[in-house]
Amino acid sequence: MEWVALLMFVVVVAVLLAGYPVAFSLGGIALLFAWIGMALGIFDGAFLGTMPNRIYGIMSNETLMAVPLFVFMGVTLERAQIAESLLDSLSRLFGTLRGGLGISVTLVGMLLAASTGIVGATVVTMGLLALPTMLRHGYDPAVATGTICASGTLGQIIPPSIILVLLGDVLSSAYSQAQLDAGIFSPDTVSVGDLFVGALIPGLGLVALYIVYIMSVALFRPAAMPAREKTEKVGFGELALALFPPLFLILAVLGSIMGGLATPTEAAGVGGVGALLLALGKGQFSLARLIDVMKSTVRVSSMVFLILIGASVFSLVFRGYGGDRLVHELLVSMPGGVVTAMLIVMLLMFLLGFVLDFIEITFVVVPIVGPILLTLGVDPIWLGVMIAINLQTSFLTPPFGFALFYLRGVAPESLETTAIYRGVIPFVVIQLVGLAMLALWPELATWLPEVVYGG
Repeated sequence: MEWVALLMFVVVVAVLLAGYPVAFSLGGIALLFAWIGMALGIFDGAFLGTMPNRIYGIMSNETLMAVPLFVFMGVTLERAQIAESLLDSLSRLFGTLRGGLGISVTLVGMLLAASTGIVGATVVTMGLLALPTMLRHGYDPAVATGTICASGTLGQIIPPSIILVLLGDVLSSAYSQAQLDAGIFSPDTVSVGDLFVGALIPGLGLVALYIVYIMSVALFRPAAMPAREKTEKVGFGELALALFPPLFLILAVLGSIMGGLATPTEAAGVGGVGALLLALGKGQFSLARLIDVMKSTVRVSSMVFLILIGASVFSLVFRGYGGDRLVHELLVSMPGGVVTAMLIVMLLMFLLGFVLDFIEITFVVVPIVGPILLTLGVDPIWLGVMIAINLQTSFLTPPFGFALFYLRGVAPESLETTAIYRGVIPFVVIQLVGLAMLALWPELATWLPEVVYGG
């Protein structure tokens, strides 16, 4: 009855497109199909009996404890108006350099990505702060909006990223399962820290490609990026005051993980406390704002874990109907072996990225296809980074990319939606180039973890 599993997947996507809540749709549709299957005698109800153990496993998973801590860190830095001082200092640093404001926006987006790890928050923040400034200085609306959307999605790939935390946990289980299926009873492990380190070079490489593109536009299309009027130069002390605290916090979090001094969960705790101290030091915090931050953290964390529970029910019923065997047979039987299987999975995730958030894709799709690809010999770190960049590209692609909707919600009404679409297309091409480079040279993702962790 494997076809029932695929039908269930199609029904879930249709229900989500209709606007129903994700967590309840995943769990509700799965339970409905399970009950119908039990009534018809085609589904074994014993599968549902393992659900309490799965929920307890989620509750006791130390890796997932990093999620609310990183969310708290990101929301705190967002509320502390760190982006405003960064954008002001960097734009004054580049002064009258043609394209300097675009470069400033990209660098601030990179720092916010490493600080918050939340795509929607970064795009909205940069849209509110940078877009009016860029338009006021005569920037082409397409170039301005494209730069903001692209830099805002860097939170998908630059650590510490929420998606990398979730992917690390899911891929860890998938990698263990793949090795056990292959008869390896002392399996290697892959951790969130491995993904953090593996994503550094690809993430910073994308930033470099963005900046090269912006400089090329400034050179060959000067009218799209007019030279700014003379601005007051930023002093070294002022620049250091704006840059050093968030940079120090980011380096403390990543450095403690890479140096083996802390687990990602412990480093997330350091990041949360550091963000709170930074906000207090800048005088941008109060008890009311702290309460607001805590409420936002609880809302986001509750959403993540509720979706995870719903996805666990879905994957349980999907496996109960034999859907994982069907997907395995389909991918393995494809001509071209692992290359074709990777292309199909990447295309599927890219298309699903138009209608599903990264959380649903991570919890629903990756547990199904991950063990299959890993059984075929795919490196888990490379696979995780490929998935993250692929979803980042999907979130940028017109007409359904989530980043476009975020920016459209805060952009002036006079700004045409088609301008946003035109602006992101070159960055989508850059993303695809980066994805192709990573596919051709997996060492871009695997080399640094081997150096840091000794293979």
